[in-house]
Amino acid sequence: MSSPATYDFFAPGVVEDPHTLLHRLRTENPVYWSPQFNGWVLTRYADVLAAARERRLLSPPGTGWLDRLPEALRRQFQPARDSLRLWAGLCGEQDHLDFQRALKKYFTPATVEGLRPRVQQLTDELLDAVRDRGELEVVEELARPLPARVIGELLGIPAGDRGHLLRWSADILCFFQHVGVEALRRGQRSLLEMQDFMRPLIAERRRAPGDDLVSVLVSQDQGFFAREPEAIVANCVTLLFTGHETTSHLISRGLQLLLRHPEQLALLRDRPELLPSAIEEMLRYDGAVDAMVRVSGESLELGGRRFSSGESFVLVYKAANHDPEVFPDPDRFDITRSPNRHLAFGMGASYCLGAALARLEAEVCFRTLLERMPGLRLASETPVWKPMPPLGRRLQFLSVAF
Repeated sequence: MSSPATYDFFAPGVVEDPHTLLHRLRTENPVYWSPQFNGWVLTRYADVLAAARERRLLSPPGTGWLDRLPEALRRQFQPARDSLRLWAGLCGEQDHLDFQRALKKYFTPATVEGLRPRVQQLTDELLDAVRDRGELEVVEELARPLPARVIGELLGIPAGDRGHLLRWSADILCFFQHVGVEALRRGQRSLLEMQDFMRPLIAERRRAPGDDLVSVLVSQDQGFFAREPEAIVANCVTLLFTGHETTSHLISRGLQLLLRHPEQLALLRDRPELLPSAIEEMLRYDGAVDAMVRVSGESLELGGRRFSSGESFVLVYKAANHDPEVFPDPDRFDITRSPNRHLAFGMGASYCLGAALARLEAEVCFRTLLERMPGLRLASETPVWKPMPPLGRRLQFLSVAF
């Protein structure tokens, strides 16, 4: 009798080419117990969609791998753990809903559309700074600073005080990666600095509320924010961090896709009205959110199997978005693809609150690039990726010439 197949998610080359492994897994074992994740990996679209909508699947308790550190290190990083457990998405389901309800009206498509002129102005400023150079490092000079500036303004942070936000956010990424102790120390230091930076602004908004997101959070007088005094500080940091990471991935990965598919780039130049469709295909093909971890709060059935309470699941959105049962010729990048029912922003209670804002920023950014840089091309053929657990990756560097 042959032993069951195993799948090594950390093998060399998987970060650069995840879909070879994911296609094989989805075909051979779409509901797979992974000893590497100590949980069930879901790769089929129907299963991932059902799991995303399943209210009995909850955010994992605690702070993930930090809770599994040796006791001495857990104590050392207790301040970071205390903050992270209050982050929307890492706290309890009801607390997460309180957070979403408080901010939902600020992220509707109609409200977000009103931000278009300012997003355009910020995009132009960033591109003006490199206009005479003929070269642009997309990640650090456009994809990260643009959404960081936008979310900074939405939070009401004065322009002169935003200089440290990107460095703090880069350091805080360590809590979502398997890194060494020194990186964790930097991450905790930056997390605490970011919280200390936000406290005076929060106090000022309590005295004199405005129309920014901090004012919305301090106005909450019941539920999560009333019960947890530090929740407002923690979730201002959450907004600063998550409010630009997703959009940064969309802009950098999406531009790389366009430049690596010159026939699609030419089609988009000929038919600029296809840009919204092109952005949806970027999200499907190499979306901003690669995977999500959930834990069963009670027994349930998924993918034809019965599971007990307390079991862990990895919902691999990027595998679902390449399922040939839903997307014909899924590995073809096609900006005219329709319908395109991708799961790049999640689904159900885990749906990305800032999806409309991410789409707007990407649309303004790509349209401006295509109009201002007709000779846009890759300056480096080899992308540099960094793994982002679970089963994710981050484009570290993308140089283009124009």
